[in-house]
Amino acid sequence: QLSQLYLVSLHFQLEFPDHNFPLAHMQSELLTAFKSQEPRPSQLQHNVAAALNRIGWNHSFEYETPEGLSLDMAQPETKSAIEVDGPF
Repeated sequence: QLSQLYLVSLHFQLEFPDHNFPLAHMQSELLTAFKSQEPRPSQLQHNVAAALNRIGWNHSFEYETPEGLSLDMAQPETKSAIEVDGPF
C-alpha cells in the first residue's frame, strides 16, 4: 500500500540522508495516502491514556507529527511519546 511506503520513505530519509529514496518522486502521493488513513485506537490505548491522565502525565491522544505520523500519546513540548502495542 502507498501509505506503508510512506513509512519506508521516512525511514530511508532518516537512516540514509545522503541518498535519494527510489520513490522520492512520489513523496506527495505517499504522504496523502498515509494521512488519509484514520487512526483506530484500541480500548487498551484508551485505558493507558486514562491511566496516564490519572497520574498527571497530560498528553495529546493520537498526536500527528509534522511528518504525518500518528503517535498514540505524546507531549510534543517535551518530545516524549508512548506507543501502545497490543493487546497480546
